[in-house]
Amino acid sequence: MRAVYLSHPQVEINPAVPVPLWNLSQDGRVRAEAFVAAAGIPKGTAVFSSGETKAIEFAELIAAAAGTHVIINHELGENDRSATGFLPPLLFEEMADRFFAHPEESVHGWERAIDAQARIVANVGVALECIAEGMPVIFCGHGGVGTLLKCHLAERPISRREDQGNFGHRGGGNAFLFDMARRELLKDWTPMEHVGPDWFR
Repeated sequence: MRAVYLSHPQVEINPAVPVPLWNLSQDGRVRAEAFVAAAGIPKGTAVFSSGETKAIEFAELIAAAAGTHVIINHELGENDRSATGFLPPLLFEEMADRFFAHPEESVHGWERAIDAQARIVANVGVALECIAEGMPVIFCGHGGVGTLLKCHLAERPISRREDQGNFGHRGGGNAFLFDMARRELLKDWTPMEHVGPDWFR
């Protein structure tokens, strides 16, 4: 079954708030609303979201256009980085590099990449098993676990070279198209501004 995976766009960074509770920024919301207006989201699309606020906010806009409700699954969340909490951008990038470079190791208590990959693959698979054949499906989630899912689908090693920032918008808000049953990546990370009705056929 074909499905679209979307990473949330830009967020309002607030070191005083746990990362899973961050909201979309004004720029992120503007991009999300423009995507919903232009992408040609079919009525009746099943919309799944991680339990993180930024993903839910994005998913709610999509579901409203589709005339459906958001199905929230906390197991679709980003890799667990709660052991370190908020990190300044340069330190975060260094940690993310290590996360992808050493997928079988826990980087300062972060969830291991291989465990995050197994979690996202399993939960996307279960979600798709509950959907009628031919129904359009969108997953709203995050760049890190999205990349891990993409690596699985494309049968590529876990690597930060596969991360969304190397293919699409560096602020997030990117998409890829896949067929889970065939374990096939149909379109790689693409800025959501370039997603059109053909993605849902």
